[in-house]
Amino acid sequence: MSLKKVTVVGAGNVGAEAANQILSRELANVVLIDKFGDLAKGKALDILTSASLKGSSSNIIGSDDYSMTADSDIVIITAGLPRKPGMSREELVEANGKIISEIAQNIKVFSPNAIIIMVTNPLDVMTYLAYKVSGFAQSKVMGMAGVLDTVRFKTFIAEELGVTAKDVNAMVLGGHGDEMVPLVDCATVSGIPLTQLMDMDAIERIIERTKNGGAEVVSLLKTGSAYYAPAASVVEMAESIIKNKKSILPVSVYLNGEYGINDIYLGVPAILGKNGIEKVIEFKPGATDLKNLQNSGKVVKETIDKLEKTLSISK
Repeated sequence: MSLKKVTVVGAGNVGAEAANQILSRELANVVLIDKFGDLAKGKALDILTSASLKGSSSNIIGSDDYSMTADSDIVIITAGLPRKPGMSREELVEANGKIISEIAQNIKVFSPNAIIIMVTNPLDVMTYLAYKVSGFAQSKVMGMAGVLDTVRFKTFIAEELGVTAKDVNAMVLGGHGDEMVPLVDCATVSGIPLTQLMDMDAIERIIERTKNGGAEVVSLLKTGSAYYAPAASVVEMAESIIKNKKSILPVSVYLNGEYGINDIYLGVPAILGKNGIEKVIEFKPGATDLKNLQNSGKVVKETIDKLEKTLSISK
């Protein structure tokens, strides 16, 4: 069976690491695209020469020419300006909006049947923009948010309890930002409710750390932002699609009334398979969690409205 074709747009840390992981897992052949063509070519060559050591027969090329991406099955977008210390995701809206618009137009021309996975921040807003500009079906455009936020939540719970994160089952919904919604009532450790293992003060500390997980990494790195965990998270999504695993993952999807929310992208559970978003999972969260989720949606909607005015995006 021939390998799928995945394009990764952006040869920065997240994009290069995502490409490396896709090659290492032999999930697909990869095209690494960047406006700095030599950067993309250099990183692609470095990744390619490591393939045989990993037992992978996948191929990777780097380029600044979008024609090389033609007929991609999946396009992962990581390009854009990174956050700097003290910068909110929302401050990135206008600058990254212009970048994403151009990328989405190129995807539409060269890979009209592709599935788009957005990584660029502000995540939910950029995913909505890619959906509008590409004109693709809602099921073919999604954002990587909840997967990353959830693994941070699980990791911090495990650290607090001194256990392995593999035993933690948890989920984070909502916007990829300060308004994310960690679901405390759904969190368990080996089936034991989290609320029976630690007090609410500890849980609240973990929630705050989860919300600031990206900023914590930024503050420590001084220059740049997180990339190992974001890359692993987007590859987890890509793998579910490529292998048609039907994994239920918290991802940014277009909502048509689910959870009382309309016409925005927001993080909720969804089944990912060969067709992209196979199904949006709607369940009944607690009253507080539902209210927080809807409030998170309002913040995303306000940012989308500002972006639509700035870039003259048609509804």
